[in-house]
Amino acid sequence: MQDLYLDGKKAEATAAVPNELADEVSLVGPPARIRDGLGAWREAGVTTLICGTRQVEAMRTLVAAAASY
Repeated sequence: MQDLYLDGKKAEATAAVPNELADEVSLVGPPARIRDGLGAWREAGVTTLICGTRQVEAMRTLVAAAASY
């Protein structure tokens, strides 16, 4: 992935990212999936999140999910 990206093949690098990796490092999808993922991270000891989105509703979902713990 890194070599593809550094070679300027950004679309190929993106396609090379396994879905499993994306699932392990991000919270995406419907609200229930985000809540479940956040719960799993909390159980694993995660205490800090770095959030970035352009979707206000996505941030609201994340805040609501975090507040429920």
